[in-house]
Amino acid sequence: MSGEELLRRHAADGGRLAASAAQGMGSIPALHTVVVTCMDTRIDVLGLFGLTVGEVHTLRNAGGVVTDDVVRSVTISQRKLGTREVLVVQHTRCGLASFTDAEFSEELAQDTGMLPPWRIGTFADPAVDVGRGMARLRRDPFVLPDTVIRGFVLDIEDFSLREIHPD
Repeated sequence: MSGEELLRRHAADGGRLAASAAQGMGSIPALHTVVVTCMDTRIDVLGLFGLTVGEVHTLRNAGGVVTDDVVRSVTISQRKLGTREVLVVQHTRCGLASFTDAEFSEELAQDTGMLPPWRIGTFADPAVDVGRGMARLRRDPFVLPDTVIRGFVLDIEDFSLREIHPD
């Protein structure tokens, strides 16, 4: 689907439906929770957790990796919008587990003549990376110290969640 198709759907009724769903809501998530997850199109965060619009903040990126920007967004969500819990949710069969940072950086350098200034964030095991992301959030000085941080790996086949308890 192209950007034009998205704009057509917005004009056809999408804008009205979105406005209706957001009617009377503020920007503060009702469940005071942030969900960090992958941009994979198969993951419907609202459906996965039985949510409705306005209940959580959802932060998505390639892999659901806890990056500098995720920490920035969590911090703003907490300090300006009252969230107190974070769920880090990565998944099985993630594309970021199919190549390495070095491989992709080299592909980009070959194509553009430059190495990317940012880290790609690939990982071999989503459970290990979830644990690392949780640790990063727990030790960041800007994330509130009493934040409840939990991590999960979503099985992309049956959509079950396995909680990760890092050592």
